[in-house]
Amino acid sequence: MTISGTALVTGASRGLGAHICRRLAADGWPVAVNYRSDADGAARVVAAIEAAGGRAAAFRADVTDEDDVTRLATEVEEKLGPVRVIVANATGPQPTARAEETTWQAHLDQLVFFVKSPTLLLQATLPHMRRLGGGRFVHIGSDMVERALPGWSAYNAAKGAQLILARTWARELGADNVTVNVVAPGWIPVERHGEVTEADSAGYLADVPLRRMGTPQEIADVVAFVASDASRFVTGERITVNGGHTID
Repeated sequence: MTISGTALVTGASRGLGAHICRRLAADGWPVAVNYRSDADGAARVVAAIEAAGGRAAAFRADVTDEDDVTRLATEVEEKLGPVRVIVANATGPQPTARAEETTWQAHLDQLVFFVKSPTLLLQATLPHMRRLGGGRFVHIGSDMVERALPGWSAYNAAKGAQLILARTWARELGADNVTVNVVAPGWIPVERHGEVTEADSAGYLADVPLRRMGTPQEIADVVAFVASDASRFVTGERITVNGGHTID
């Protein structure tokens, strides 16, 4: 895909989102750095991109709110150009609870981020992609769907719904030359995890064939591939990036 249009990354003021922004900018994409509350973090991501010779701008929006998403798409187009790549990365709190204690509201809280937000983003940006002759929609998923860990009912159910949503969109939007894929990390420590010690990760690493933790940059590299012209014939797929921790 020739670079034409803008890449919009949600939840991008820190963590995986920030790394993805910097990687896409290095490939030549103008990058819209979305944030909800961390304006300083988003500004640092933009500054890093600009210092490296790229082009970026920060945009505040709650991507679970319909009006905010509509405004976001308009503002990105006005400042950087029409959206051609969406990376749906934003997430919220992920509390655990026993199955019998998991409320319907807990399910809704996760579905808001992994089904509602992507739906709003697609509706707001699909006209841009069609005008440009195609686009990329990249969901940031999780290998937790396979791991099915107890206590994660709401999160796992929503991530499962996200995957099926992506595959359905891939079939529907193929005629518009819009690909839809899921990049599914394993446990990749970022700022929100706090300090991760060797003791914390030992049990996890015992089941990882590559015997090490992954890095945010390794997730960003795969997202960059999915956003690129090299992936033009890849759609409806989930690419799991976890060092072999789960192997289908």
